[in-house]
Amino acid sequence: MASRATVKPFSPAEARRIQNVLQQPAVFLNMASDWPVCNWSVDQLAVSLGDKLIRFRLGRKDETNWPLFETQCAYLEANLAQFLRWTSGHGEADVGSFADYPFSEYWAYADYKYIAHLFQETPSKFQDVRWSDFGFEGRDGRASTLWIGTQGANTPCHLDSYGFNLVLQVQGRKRWHLFPPEDTASMYPTRIPYEESSVFSQVDVVRPDPGRFPAFRTARPHRVTLLPGQVLYVPRHWWHYVESLDTVTVSVNTWIELEVDDEARVSEAVTKAVVCALKAAPSHDNHDTWLNPTEDEVATHEENMQCLNLAVQACTQQQPIKTKTLKRDSAGRAADPTVEPAPITAPFGPHLIPVPCAPHDDAPGSDAVCSAKIQTKQAKLSGPPTDPSGPDRFRGEIAEQGRAQGAEHAVPITTNDLLDCLVHPAVISHVTELLLEKRRTRCRGTTPAHHSSLDQR
Repeated sequence: MASRATVKPFSPAEARRIQNVLQQPAVFLNMASDWPVCNWSVDQLAVSLGDKLIRFRLGRKDETNWPLFETQCAYLEANLAQFLRWTSGHGEADVGSFADYPFSEYWAYADYKYIAHLFQETPSKFQDVRWSDFGFEGRDGRASTLWIGTQGANTPCHLDSYGFNLVLQVQGRKRWHLFPPEDTASMYPTRIPYEESSVFSQVDVVRPDPGRFPAFRTARPHRVTLLPGQVLYVPRHWWHYVESLDTVTVSVNTWIELEVDDEARVSEAVTKAVVCALKAAPSHDNHDTWLNPTEDEVATHEENMQCLNLAVQACTQQQPIKTKTLKRDSAGRAADPTVEPAPITAPFGPHLIPVPCAPHDDAPGSDAVCSAKIQTKQAKLSGPPTDPSGPDRFRGEIAEQGRAQGAEHAVPITTNDLLDCLVHPAVISHVTELLLEKRRTRCRGTTPAHHSSLDQR
């Protein structure tokens, strides 16, 4: 009988190497179909979890052209048996708290559910998830999250500040809309609502409003429908919007840490300190629900500064002292600009499918734009792309937003408007660079210079 390793299209070492060179989303086929977790249908989970209450997020099945953030959703707790009866349309059956939400009008999503918590009484279930097949020895359900949703359930478009993402589709289909990090200026990033490690887009990427967000027309969507048994690789800092297509869907994912996350934690600590300082201050325009439900409470400024100092200390202790932060590619690797990198080929084929760039549905001629900007199917990855999201691009974007959103009518600047500028990823990136430079200079025992790369522009 053949061993498990021989029936896989890629060995763990090969799968790990592929992830290290991929610079666009890709789908792995025939790598996880034999995992026991692939039998985790909602019916089976309802039996395994019994009466355990799970928190669901609910939203209306309305077609709008603005994102539905988690701060705008309803929440309830129910067990999976009640959830299944609700999705089956059994109005007279016991559906628990779902009784107040007609299935014809609402979708429901049990998202970000840590498997370690759900199955803490049956830890043997952790072994049903085998990320070791992708080169991460010992990584199983303890480092994974479970997602259960109905048709229409979605995650607002965002990018994750830390690591990269591996997603296994278990039941039903999910549609992924992805955008490269180079498109950040076109995604209208915001940190309201605030959630650590999540940068949200203000754009409804499925039904965008071109009047409010004209720059989004230049974004390059990559779309894929993920089927059961398939694993999607989402590179670092790729924007993504995810929606469930079938009556019931189940997914399992894991976030893989990277060395560059140490620097990202400094950026996140800076962001949190600024957001909390401004949003916690009394103001007539600070009455919105700005803290995401995933966050416990508003930290004090002293607590935020302690976190910032710890993040800076950890980052400077683990990284060599250098005068200039090198650009990094989508896998988090630092690139030496003096060395021409050798082409690396990803083995695209029947077992590894690249997620293609797709035109905007209403944008004529987008096919040509997409084909010119993405890697070819041979995927010669010759190094990191030029980053167009620096301060010059940022200033142009802000000016364009101001014109598009009615600056000529003297609309008052709100606290959230100010934060969109202060904690814009391009700004936070430079603040992080300056903080780390200041810390390293002090560690060398020299007086910090009162200028930066920003002053030299």
